[in-house]
Amino acid sequence: MGTGIKIEVLYGEFANLFGELQNVNYLKSCIPDAEVIYTGLHDKPAFADGGADFVYMGSMTENQQELAIEALMPYKEELAAQIDAGTVFLFTGNAMEIMEMYIENEDGSKITGLGFFDTYAKRDMMHRYNSLILGKYEDIKLVGFKAQFSHSYGDNSNSYFYDVIRGDGLHPGVQTEGLKRNNFFGTYTVGPFLVLNPLFVKYLMTLLGIKEPKLAYEEVIMKAYRQRLSEFEDEKLRYE
Repeated sequence: MGTGIKIEVLYGEFANLFGELQNVNYLKSCIPDAEVIYTGLHDKPAFADGGADFVYMGSMTENQQELAIEALMPYKEELAAQIDAGTVFLFTGNAMEIMEMYIENEDGSKITGLGFFDTYAKRDMMHRYNSLILGKYEDIKLVGFKAQFSHSYGDNSNSYFYDVIRGDGLHPGVQTEGLKRNNFFGTYTVGPFLVLNPLFVKYLMTLLGIKEPKLAYEEVIMKAYRQRLSEFEDEKLRYE
């Protein structure tokens, strides 16, 4: 008997920097009978009618962020309803920023966001931030990378995704990374994030109602995870 799980990819035609669509490909490998819906920029999102169990959006260029905000703004109420209902969302890289109050350009101009969090992003296009990151969500250690021209600011103390062990959170000097509301998870962390963190994939699968989640290529992917975790925990490793 199939799971009936529907995975929606938002704007995969451009929100796919850093190979982040591999997050969806790996999740699909773990749930072979799941249906993947690719929603284009001018399509009505499947989540708007309750037609998605897991919604993913990856990194994009700064101009494309504005396109994504414009496309989702008419469905803001439906988006809020699905988040409150427990639908699982994962936005990686700068996709997370469209859920904030606004994105500030270097000249001080602001792009209005969807406003789901009381934080804002600030761009610095002349300085690219690259770093490793090691963190922990509940009892799961997370590893990944950051490659971005912007950081987020504001109080996320009651709405953050995970605690940072090494590296920086929303911005340098902060030890809380990402944004979380119910089952919405947003993080600057890329990797691809799910490929690097198979234990979190299992956690997401339980949120999707899978009682005994099994990882695709479990032996290989867990070996790679343990190796990377060991490297990231090595105090000799430079993070920037």
